[in-house]
Amino acid sequence: MGSKYTKRYTAEFKRDAIALVDTTGKTVTAVARELGISSESLRGWYRQAKADRGEGAPGELTTAEREELKRLRRQNAEQAKTIEVLRKAAVFFAKESDR
Repeated sequence: MGSKYTKRYTAEFKRDAIALVDTTGKTVTAVARELGISSESLRGWYRQAKADRGEGAPGELTTAEREELKRLRRQNAEQAKTIEVLRKAAVFFAKESDR
């Protein structure tokens, strides 16, 4: 049963935590324990930072690509709504012109 509150960390905090993993040679779990954060959170940040540097797994999206994908999906949804409204309007006006 997770909490209703998700703690947000600043970009600077995340960057520093990732730097600790890189520079100290300690494991992600050890650094997370020292900082008092979830090891899964730090592991995700670290994996994303590697992808942003071009060191990620093949097919893994960078942060910029993820943001673009979100933007395109949002735009696609808006266009689908517009098309639906236009389709309904066309049906309505076609019925009106038959009268």
